[in-house]
Amino acid sequence: MAYKTILVHCDAGRGTPVRLKIALDLASHADGHVVGLYVRQAFQAPGFIDAGPPMDSLYRAYETQAKADEAMAAASFRDAVGHKGYSSEWRVSEGYVHQALIKQARYADLVVVGQAEPDPPPNAPPSDLAEEVTMAGERPVLIVPHIGVARPPGRTVLVCWNDSREASRAVTAALPLLKAAEQTIVLIIDPKRDEPLEPGADIATWLARHGAKVTVQRDTAADSDVGGVILSRAADCDADLIVMGMYGHSRMREWVLGGASRTMLASMTVPALVAH
Repeated sequence: MAYKTILVHCDAGRGTPVRLKIALDLASHADGHVVGLYVRQAFQAPGFIDAGPPMDSLYRAYETQAKADEAMAAASFRDAVGHKGYSSEWRVSEGYVHQALIKQARYADLVVVGQAEPDPPPNAPPSDLAEEVTMAGERPVLIVPHIGVARPPGRTVLVCWNDSREASRAVTAALPLLKAAEQTIVLIIDPKRDEPLEPGADIATWLARHGAKVTVQRDTAADSDVGGVILSRAADCDADLIVMGMYGHSRMREWVLGGASRTMLASMTVPALVAH
């Protein structure tokens, strides 16, 4: 599988150019197509404001800001694409951001979104956007840290493996990157010792058959947060990409993430390719 169509969430934030550059680089390796999507969020009136002149003023302010944000996002897209001959297109949708991304992602191989910023501006996308798109969508998601990236992802990849459906989906989605990587490190935390083979042997053999350069690292979390161990090992090996399954369950129609997933989304400093 190759990333023939990559969907990128674009907004007026400073992370949009970084996301676009990563997506365009990935697409260029597979003769792929990049779709930039800006979602014009619907106007939501404060509950304490009565209809009339105050509401009109609020709506005009919303319209002005929405047009400015869309223009800024479109300019970032034009600047990223430039005149380099990339196969690309610009789309604008209206409604809720996560719903628009999930719908458009059905026609893509990979979705690229940004990590939530610690102090987002009022017009920023919802802080749980990456979580919602991953958990409710059908496609793998590449989450880019809000601090940016030091280098393009994919040279040294840390694969978090626990023999689960979610991890298997994430690794399969990452195959185009793993086959091209200089080093793929399969990290197994608190491995089970009742398996017939050494923990990680099966996944390492499977990846090696695809041409990946694989090593296996086993670790223990003890009383530590698994997510914290993952981030520490990623720093130790100078990984530029983390591949992992995202875990959680639905509670009253809201996703509640497991500890490792929460830690990753909150503290990641390198891109993460995730799947549910």
